[in-house]
Amino acid sequence: MKAKDVRALSTQELVKKEQEFKEELFNLRFQLATGQLENTARIKEVRKSIARIKTELRQQELNQQ
Repeated sequence: MKAKDVRALSTQELVKKEQEFKEELFNLRFQLATGQLENTARIKEVRKSIARIKTELRQQELNQQ
């Protein structure tokens, strides 16, 4: 998920997306542990997406104060 796309989402949508990415990350790690994961680069992509979402949520929080 690109930063431009993250900025376009509302706070509720960001929280929902963060939860979805966390679930996906859990599943990817489980697949990695069992040897079923084919695209290991996806783990890095998901982690970066979570970081982008958390950054945007924090910026929104600071702007509201």
